[in-house]
Amino acid sequence: MNTDETRTVGDTATPVETDQVGAGWTAARVVAGYGAALSLSLYLAVKVVWVVAALLGHAPSTFTDGDWVLLNGVTVAMSVVGIALGLVLAQRRGRRVPAPPLVFFAWMGAGFLVPMIPYMLFSAVLGGGAGGGDSGGGDAAPSWEMVFIGIGFAGMALGLAIALPIYMRERWPAAFLGRVGDRPPLPLGRSGLRALYILVAALALLWTYWTAGGTLGITPAHRDLMDVNGRLLTGNSALWAVIGAAAIRVIAAGRPSMPLWIPTALAFTSSGSLFAWAAWKLLWALLRPGGYAAAEYPAVSVVQHGLGITAGIVMLAALLKAARTRRGGVG
Repeated sequence: MNTDETRTVGDTATPVETDQVGAGWTAARVVAGYGAALSLSLYLAVKVVWVVAALLGHAPSTFTDGDWVLLNGVTVAMSVVGIALGLVLAQRRGRRVPAPPLVFFAWMGAGFLVPMIPYMLFSAVLGGGAGGGDSGGGDAAPSWEMVFIGIGFAGMALGLAIALPIYMRERWPAAFLGRVGDRPPLPLGRSGLRALYILVAALALLWTYWTAGGTLGITPAHRDLMDVNGRLLTGNSALWAVIGAAAIRVIAAGRPSMPLWIPTALAFTSSGSLFAWAAWKLLWALLRPGGYAAAEYPAVSVVQHGLGITAGIVMLAALLKAARTRRGGVG
């Protein structure tokens, strides 16, 4: 995606960062953005049906009507935001959207969905998602609903994975152009980086231990939740946490040499994943809608999700500092 032009200053050819990525990349952004919005529209349709059904007194047996309406009302709102994000990414005038809300919702959306792509692939191969055909409360859902939900998640994840890096490359080229190491190492601060590495190491070790079958911290009554599907999800979280920390390390150290957009995109996605999933799961652990119970002991849930939220914020702060240092930042 590097389409730098050059200009002559004296006898030296100096790269000029442009916002043009070529017609092929632009077309990919447009198709992926609209595809993401269309896919998530199917998920939204299912959630609206569930809300209407609950208002008519047909909530799953493990939820009260009010809890089910509230829970799905939240996901309806999230879906609408996700659809709007896909449309923004698809359209050139989407670059007029103010940076702070755009970056925040893109960070959360990418964090929720893009890291799920490896999980969805492995789950399909290993059958980890088998038996997931319910509406969240233990009542079997019609097959068309599960198909729509699957298409919604997969389509939005793939669309964001393609459209978002291209959009951000066009809007903030200085943060994405060039190669790692083509400028002096970035002054990200040793203490902040050390704290990030410690946070990620603690989470990755815990999640890897659970993925390998460890039960320390898991309640005996809910160890069945750590089936193939649960362990795949946990292992996927560990993988992306390590990927994000490694990407920040590459940016901070200035090596090994590679296109800058690779570690930048990976760190952005990883930090969003750490924050978004931890915040979402923490709400579930604290509010316990429909009698929800996590596999972990309550104290373990609170601690691990608190660490995840903190690690995501610290990682994003380091990435934004690096982007601003490279001239252009986010704004």
